Amino acid sequence: MPLGPEEIEEEERAFQKVVITFQQYASYAIAANNRRRKDIYTLPRADQELLSNLGYKQKLAEVDKAILANAEFLSQIVANTQMFGGNGHEGELNEEEGEEDEDQHEHQHAGPSHTHSHPHGHGGHSHDHGGHSHSHGHPSGQRGVIRPTDADMDKLRSTIKQFVRDWSEEGKVERDACYKPMIDALLEHFKDMSEHDRTKLRVLVPGAGLCRLAWDVAKQGFACQGNEFSHYMLLGSFFVLNRTEEINQYTIYPYIHTFSNIRDKSALLRAVSFPDVSPSSLPPNSNFSLVAGDFEEIYGCELGDEDPDEPQSGLFNAILTCFFIDTAKNIINYLRVIHRKLATGGVWINLGPLLWHWENNTSGDPSIELSLDELKVLARNIGFEISNEKEIETTYTNNSQSMLGYVYHAGFFTATKVE
Repeated sequence: MPLGPEEIEEEERAFQKVVITFQQYASYAIAANNRRRKDIYTLPRADQELLSNLGYKQKLAEVDKAILANAEFLSQIVANTQMFGGNGHEGELNEEEGEEDEDQHEHQHAGPSHTHSHPHGHGGHSHDHGGHSHSHGHPSGQRGVIRPTDADMDKLRSTIKQFVRDWSEEGKVERDACYKPMIDALLEHFKDMSEHDRTKLRVLVPGAGLCRLAWDVAKQGFACQGNEFSHYMLLGSFFVLNRTEEINQYTIYPYIHTFSNIRDKSALLRAVSFPDVSPSSLPPNSNFSLVAGDFEEIYGCELGDEDPDEPQSGLFNAILTCFFIDTAKNIINYLRVIHRKLATGGVWINLGPLLWHWENNTSGDPSIELSLDELKVLARNIGFEISNEKEIETTYTNNSQSMLGYVYHAGFFTATKVE
């Protein structure tokens, strides 16, 4: 259903807030570092001298430089946002508004989104919800200047770490743990197909994030379509896929945003370069695309209601979900959509935890939270035959040199559509 004028305006303003969050990263991050400087002067002079002898002030100065380097990279990402419908300029938006609310469009060669991040000092997890949230606008002329919230900046910091996971040599450990078994299972399922015939097989990767898994699938010769909701991820993936001319062209400092659980200064200030491959090195005539928007809204329509001219309509031969299915409010709907979009004999390959993103939400949204056993029973009832079940230990955007690390005992299985 086409969006009305008010909805279009709301979408544009939500996107604008994402752009402004990129643009205001430096001032926000340096303000946090200046707080550390201010705290020094609350101490007795003798204690200040002890910190000075430790090189603490010098460390803060080096973090400032790293922040500015990150900011320069982030400014390149939002230097030209016209193709996303944004103008890249600061506008007006009440600071209580603006949770991202993505539109639906497709980008060729553009590039989970949810995050699995971990707050310091708590046993729980923080979540970047993968669903829509809605803001309520004020009459024209009554809006305030955009002010990104802590939550907005947290999403941006998560995006910075996603560049490490998806496109750096350092991220290869996590990719080998997560993406490799999924691609191996995909190749095994279609082992009787020649490499030439793979181009006829359509693979969907929802929650594509910065799009490395989808890119790796396309690298194997499959026709691959990614799907992503977050504009943070959409902007980042488009940039790395379309604005990269050489390997390790960009350098960022992903670990400077927290001083907790750091063994030494080098672990804090460690630079990471990317990409570790050339994104333009896909096989000739590759079929690789990304559809932006909510997974259920785009793929959840009834088959009879689909537009045959739209690139997302029709059947997929495989659907790969990596750290994705726990973004569902109603997991039954997710599985129904996956089942409906697969051709008979097609395969759903899943890997991830069950960190239900809407559990204990304060927005009044529903949340259905199943155990892994219940999830697999549900999949069988919907019409899947499950095989190749195993547990895979993996981290997610982990700092390998931190004193703290979270390990997921992720569930892995393949599920073939049998009815």
